[in-house]
Formats: sequence, structure tokens, C-alpha cells
Amino acid sequence: MPIQPVEKIWMDGEFVDWHDAKIHVLTHTLHYGNGVFEGIRAYATDRGAAVFRLTPHIERLFASAKILGIQIPYTPEELVEATKQTVAINELEACYIRPLVYLGYGEMGLNPIPCPVNVSIATWSWGIYLGADSINTGVRMMISSWQRHDPNAMPPAAKGCGHYINSQMAKVSALNAGYDEAILLSPQGHVSECTGENLFVVSGGRIITPPTSAGALGGITQDAIRTIAGDLEIPYETGNLLRSDLYTADEAFLSGTAAEVVPIRSVDDREIGDPGPVTRQIQEVFYEAVQGRVDRYKEWNEYVNE
Repeated sequence: MPIQPVEKIWMDGEFVDWHDAKIHVLTHTLHYGNGVFEGIRAYATDRGAAVFRLTPHIERLFASAKILGIQIPYTPEELVEATKQTVAINELEACYIRPLVYLGYGEMGLNPIPCPVNVSIATWSWGIYLGADSINTGVRMMISSWQRHDPNAMPPAAKGCGHYINSQMAKVSALNAGYDEAILLSPQGHVSECTGENLFVVSGGRIITPPTSAGALGGITQDAIRTIAGDLEIPYETGNLLRSDLYTADEAFLSGTAAEVVPIRSVDDREIGDPGPVTRQIQEVFYEAVQGRVDRYKEWNEYVNE
């Protein structure tokens, strides 16, 4: 969906006008893809804009950078504060937030070590990622012919810029085939994740989600769902899944910062059915929590103006 410009983008410690936030064509990450990013959301609450689990997102940004050998020239605390300031200066009550760490201009070739490390934070208004009806009616999925990265070829634990070519190939294949989203399998044939979301099945009253060893990125929203499920006394476990487990699931859903919590209606044209009671329970609590309406999860809301 198109991005609607706002006033300012944070770039290396300064606010820059949206249309002046530019980089050189020889920026290293543009050529070789070595960089890391995060996707974060802020929600409108009774106390103003609140960023959902901002600190864990920034901590994951630093973990991704460490895996890829990038030294971020700021502390996590500085980027947490810069994120809040970026939301505030653009006067956004609800928005998507994109911190990006990239290797800048001044060095070319496969050796990234001499490259300068640049950081930007952009915000913009962004609606429902998988379509306006997805939260209520669910999405149609297909198993992609593109595999998730082998961890010894491309570390899936890092949210790396170039990693997402894999996701793009799977996403485009699914859209061209008439589906809403794709599911990738690991090289061992286990269910890994969607192109940008974690995946869950509900079977026999239990929620099961693939492990990171199957190539799934450890999700911030996924972790929130684990907590919500525990508080609802819904059994939750991490375990390997086969594609046939998706076909025979009682319910299935996905989660991610952009997608939020979305039911899966079908996989490879095998109907799973309307969103079930477990999915609905998780959805209801999640959306109440991100809007600051659940005291139990108040630490998840990092308020911009406090």
C-alpha cells in the first residue's frame, strides 16, 4: 500500500524533511543488502500514542546487527528515545515505524568492514497489512516452492535487509497464484513461517508454533501471544510442524507487527474454516492490550509523551 509522507525522518541524530531523506546511489547496502531493520507499530490510546513493545524491538535490532557483524553507533536507549521523538514530531497517534541500520557511502566491494554505519527511523500511517477484511475473515495461504533460508547459508535469526528477497519471491508467487500470503518450509521440510509473519496452528485446544530451528524469526508479537495464551490458560508449545499439520488443524492464524493477528482461512485450498474460538480469544486480548486497555500488559505500551 502506498506510503503517505509525513514531516520528518530521523537520520543519524538529526531530523530531516521527508523529501530530503536521501542517500547516495553507491550506498553499500543498496548494492549488497547487508543491513538490518525493524517493523514497529504505535497505537492510539487514551494516553496518546503508545509504541507496542518498543524496547524489545530495538533490542532485536541490535541482536540482528551483531549476527551480521554491524556495530550500531548508538545505544539501544538512544534509539528508543529517537523513535519516540520521531513519532512525536510527526504528530502521529497511530503509525508504523521503520528503524533501518545500513552501510553507507564510501566503500565498495564485498568487504563491509570499512563502511560507515548509518541509522534512520521513519514513521508513517499504515492500515491493515493483509487487507481490510483479513482480521475478520482470514487469509488464503499457499505453501511456497521457495524454501526458507538454511541457517548456515543465511542466518534467519537476523532481520537482515537482503534476507527478504527470499520472502519477496514467495510473496509474489502466492499473489500471482491468487492467494493472500505464502508459507515457507525449512530445508528439512518443516513449516517455518510466512513471508513476514509467525504462524500458529490450534490442534486439540493447543497452540503450536514452529521453532527458530525451523528458520522462524523469533517474533515480538509471537512472544506476546505466548504470554496471552498462558494467561488465558490455553496450552502453548513450540514444535516442528509438517504441511499436513496445517491441512488438518482445527484453527490456524499468523502474527506480526505489520499483520497483527490474522486468522488463516485455508492452506493450499484445504479449508480450515472460519476463525475459531481460540484465535478470536487471542485477537480480542491482543487488540485490547495494544490500545492500553489491559493493566496486566501495561509494560508493553511505551508512551511517546511520557
